Amino acid sequence: MTGEALKAGREEANLTQQEAASRLGLTQAYLSMLERGRRPVTTELATQAMKVFHLRPTALPLEADFHSTLDESAFKLELGALGYPGFSYLRGKSHYNPARLLFLALDQDDLDRRVVEALPWLAYTYPEMDWEWLTRKAKLNDRQNRLGFVVDLAEEVAENAGNASRRKSLSQNKAQIERSRLAREDTLSNDSMTQAERKWLRQNRPPKARHWNLLTDLDVKHLTYVPS
Repeated sequence: MTGEALKAGREEANLTQQEAASRLGLTQAYLSMLERGRRPVTTELATQAMKVFHLRPTALPLEADFHSTLDESAFKLELGALGYPGFSYLRGKSHYNPARLLFLALDQDDLDRRVVEALPWLAYTYPEMDWEWLTRKAKLNDRQNRLGFVVDLAEEVAENAGNASRRKSLSQNKAQIERSRLAREDTLSNDSMTQAERKWLRQNRPPKARHWNLLTDLDVKHLTYVPS
């Protein structure tokens, strides 16, 4: 979270600097320095500000000041905290910006299928995430095909939900990713699959997976959260 975002969140909550500083346990002078970018907003403070200002998780830092150690259980916990219905029994506090969580999931060599199925939901549910940052990170790590496929599925989720504005937004983001689509074959965080599985998927994968050069059978029909 930048100082500018911190200030915007305070103003959106209709709080004066003095009121916000009191609720955050800071002095007004220190909050002023934070808002002007004179001091960094730590992850702990960003999390606290989210609660005080009632901000969406997309306000959390993208380039966090801690190293990610997420395993499959932690991915499920974070998705549950963000409201994913498949892990709704794992409610808690969000620690990851949805854009960062999505990138970290896409950057895994292998990931639980139930977590992978949640990724289009992330893209659909948080359309205000920083797509420029997410697309840039995906390109730097050669994960743009994985991201493009997930956004493609999210666009279909929006279509099934009858959400025209969100579908349009996702379509525009997909078009940006399309420009850097890779020709090489990849998986959707399932690199440990056998050669027999790879051979079968090359012949039987859905059209979206074929377009994005991914070996996966994931389709919207597999997503339990999609409106029927």
